[in-house]
Amino acid sequence: MTYALWIVQGLLALLFLFAGVMKFIMSIEEMTRQIQMPAAFLWFIGVAEICGGLGLILPSLLRIRPGLTPLAAAGLVIIMIGATIVSLMIGPVSLAAMPFVVGLLAAFVAYGRWKLAPIRGSSQPSALQGAR
Repeated sequence: MTYALWIVQGLLALLFLFAGVMKFIMSIEEMTRQIQMPAAFLWFIGVAEICGGLGLILPSLLRIRPGLTPLAAAGLVIIMIGATIVSLMIGPVSLAAMPFVVGLLAAFVAYGRWKLAPIRGSSQPSALQGAR
């Protein structure tokens, strides 16, 4: 189970990092061609995707606050629910399949890292704890 979670975490992290960075590289006209959304909202989603992508990997990999990984995955589930709804509004149901599946994978990571295979934090005490 741990290997599956790490693979899904890595793939989702790459996907969300790519999607978030693209929201800053592409022009607003290109992004709002099919549905009108404010630029500030799209940039906010881009920042959330970048932070979520980093949050899927870094806390678990570095073992610093690994409890943030399921929270990042849960936040990305919320983003993907919105993406699925917007996809259903602008086109056929088949267009909404991709964000729906990505949302399910993010939910798998959230549940997996929260209940099935949580990662323990670093066992080394911090410098502040040793100063007591």
